[in-house]
Amino acid sequence: MQSPASSRPLVGVALVVGSCLSLPFGAAVAAQLFPVLGPWGVTSLRVAIAALVLYVAVRPRPRRWNRQQWTAAVLFGVSLAAMNGCFYAAIERIPLGPAVAIEFLGPLVLAAVLTRRMADAVWVGVALAGMALLGIDGMIGSEPLDPVGLAFILVAAAFWIMYIRMSARVGRLIPGHSGLSVGLLVAAVLLLPVGVPAAVTVVAAPDLLLLAVITAVLSSVIPYTFELAALRRLPQRVFGVLLSLEPAFATLAGWLILGQDATILRMLAVALVIAASVGTTLGVRREKRDEGPFTAPIPLPE
Repeated sequence: MQSPASSRPLVGVALVVGSCLSLPFGAAVAAQLFPVLGPWGVTSLRVAIAALVLYVAVRPRPRRWNRQQWTAAVLFGVSLAAMNGCFYAAIERIPLGPAVAIEFLGPLVLAAVLTRRMADAVWVGVALAGMALLGIDGMIGSEPLDPVGLAFILVAAAFWIMYIRMSARVGRLIPGHSGLSVGLLVAAVLLLPVGVPAAVTVVAAPDLLLLAVITAVLSSVIPYTFELAALRRLPQRVFGVLLSLEPAFATLAGWLILGQDATILRMLAVALVIAASVGTTLGVRREKRDEGPFTAPIPLPE
């Protein structure tokens, strides 16, 4: 029978897969709100609803935190607000699959920097090849990439690196999900200036409010809870490469919900990123078997 310690990496992998499934479908639902609320309005509502749900569920007690814990939670909130706002601004202008693929350059760079094994570097290269194919498809396909959308997604990629780093730090410094709850509250406050008009609009339209709630659950509550738990079980380099599954699921969500084309290049890219994720997962299992007890995520600089 598998011991609890030996099952931790596999649980972490399952949590990342669950997050990768939830996020793009939430983004596809959110895209349907853009014509009415705009990307920043949708971002604000999504984060505010998620913050409210988690606050009620978790009941954090930040008054007992020290300065280090508060700093981690606030920086986590900053990364959430900027990453999500820029991502939604991007997918208003470019297709969902290529947008997520380009944004994945953030965790891909982080994985490349943190890797210590040649096998990990190879799988990073495979994932990068998949990202490149999606980028090429976006430039030469039926939906060329808008330069403003491209700029937004590159900024989102940079903040995705910050999100991974701060998520790992919050998970290490603050027990449970209190850090995530307060981080979302910080993000909601930062986005409040662009969220007030959107809130006024949805109050008068219950159908829009329902879509906003679905977006918050699929794009914030589920994935951030899963990812925080995964980062307590997986090294950041492994977590970063496993996120390469997200462009594959984003392409699927764009095709199923938004009617965006799934071209041959996109399908080939999907196959490459899945191969990278499977290879990394198998590497985690071998590392666990060869090296004994699984280690915590790589410590972050103070």
